[in-house]
Amino acid sequence: MRILAIPNWSFGRDRRLLADCHDALSSLGLTIHYCESDIDHNRTVIAFSGELEPVEKGLFALSEMILPGIDLNRHVGVHPRIGGLDVCPFIALDIPKTKLRAQKLRDWVESVASHFAEKFEVPVFLYEKSEKGRHESDLPALRKGGFGGLLERTIEPDFGPKKAHPQLGATIMGWRDFLVAVNVNLNTVDSDAAVRIAVKIRELRADGDERMLGVRALGFALASREMSQVSLNLTLPDLTPLDPVLEFVSSTAAGLGVEVAFCELVGVIRDTDLPNATRINPRDEQIVHIGVRV
Repeated sequence: MRILAIPNWSFGRDRRLLADCHDALSSLGLTIHYCESDIDHNRTVIAFSGELEPVEKGLFALSEMILPGIDLNRHVGVHPRIGGLDVCPFIALDIPKTKLRAQKLRDWVESVASHFAEKFEVPVFLYEKSEKGRHESDLPALRKGGFGGLLERTIEPDFGPKKAHPQLGATIMGWRDFLVAVNVNLNTVDSDAAVRIAVKIRELRADGDERMLGVRALGFALASREMSQVSLNLTLPDLTPLDPVLEFVSSTAAGLGVEVAFCELVGVIRDTDLPNATRINPRDEQIVHIGVRV
């Protein structure tokens, strides 16, 4: 069974460590689709794929390299986070069409989560397809409080301690469907336009606007680039094509007197999404193909 892992790490300013991560995954024979850091977000996204056992080895190799250097008490970055390994989704590249294969994947994810929690003494919350009806409503509350909001709380993770790790916080992990993550960078360091656009998208989604079904949006300032950014996650790409969302961002920005500098794909995109994603230019390794196993 081929699986794609996309761990999001709370570091983004160590180029040597980033290169070491790439080398470690290559040495395990894993396919690396994306391995990039962002200084302003102070966050690194790595997407890699392979069979279950090598992917697990890759994740723990990265964890052993990255986590000892993270202390969220001293972490500064625009992106919200609750953990050193903040979130780690797994996506099936061979779609499990039987209950037996789906259960195998669920069991594997739970085994990885349990092992991670035990090894690093970090609470792990399951989410999306791995979630068991315990955290669907409280995960947004966990994120809203951020790392600082976790420290004095007693929490109820699926695995690990009931207190956040004092440096590494907590981790969210699970099997989920594909989404498309795109950053729209605006040619102004003032984040007002980006924040207003993100708020408008969230309002339209709440009102049931079909263009924004499943679209999550946040606005940030990118001080190092002298830009601002609308960060987008399209969680229902089969229902919500990317191009109309990017057109909305562009036209709304223009109405606010701001131009789009460029768009960037974060992570991967399915080949089937490309016809409706003409405003981005993914590298070949970022394009993934989905298979079917019975």
